[in-house]
Amino acid sequence: MRRLPLLMSLFALLFSNTSCSEKPQEPFAFVQMCDTQLGMGGYEHDLQTFQQAVRQINELEVDFVVICGDLVHDANDRSYADFQTIRDGLHLPSYLVSGNHDVGNTPTDSSLRYYRETIGEDYYQFDHKNHSFVVTNTQLWKVAVEEESERHRAWFEKSLIEQGDRGYPVFVLGHYPLYTEHPDEEEHYYNLPLPTRKRLLDLFVENNVVAYLSGHTHKLTKNTYESIQLVSGETSSKNFDGRPLGFRVWQVSTDSLYHHFVPLEATGADSVPTTSFVN
Repeated sequence: MRRLPLLMSLFALLFSNTSCSEKPQEPFAFVQMCDTQLGMGGYEHDLQTFQQAVRQINELEVDFVVICGDLVHDANDRSYADFQTIRDGLHLPSYLVSGNHDVGNTPTDSSLRYYRETIGEDYYQFDHKNHSFVVTNTQLWKVAVEEESERHRAWFEKSLIEQGDRGYPVFVLGHYPLYTEHPDEEEHYYNLPLPTRKRLLDLFVENNVVAYLSGHTHKLTKNTYESIQLVSGETSSKNFDGRPLGFRVWQVSTDSLYHHFVPLEATGADSVPTTSFVN
């Protein structure tokens, strides 16, 4: 009986420590940009629209920006220098995804090395407020590159399983959409090979992936696979579907995940459409 108060005190202390370690998820917001692709819509035009996007993003209450590939149209010293100069104008962190125009439709040792030395890692992982973000190089899924594709595949599967084990909601970031209309559609220019796609979707479901963000299509492409949101958004360079240039803002909380479109305001170069689009 004398030990009972001591045991109760120890139990209370243990319970208190356990409760304190389980921090509630904090809500946050971030921006998804797609295909800044300097040179796609006209080089000077794309410089100014990217600058305008940076100005508008700096006025928002968001935590960071992700740019889902095709940073430039032609990967060279000038275009990357211009991209980095404008990117440096952001007042918040930014995370970059490599696209086919950045590393090549069929990446080579030299194209990958050039990207890595000039821009940085082409696949990596970061955390934000008890959420995990896994950044991929989808070109290494789209085509088989000796050693590189297998290294990327092994890294991705290991990383995704580790994040799933942590219990964090996971965002996967890429350039190519997994598919554009249906999970079983034939492979074409705007999607990933069917066997790779099926494996990825299984991994997503098994490891708490809540969204896959991509670019590449130059039009709004939205799908849902077993409650996982798959979104390729509008670009800041050139859209093929008549939608205005702009970006998406994602709002993340414990029990909800949604996004909305923000059109670019007009720039000095020309008239950028500002029509109000929803969704």
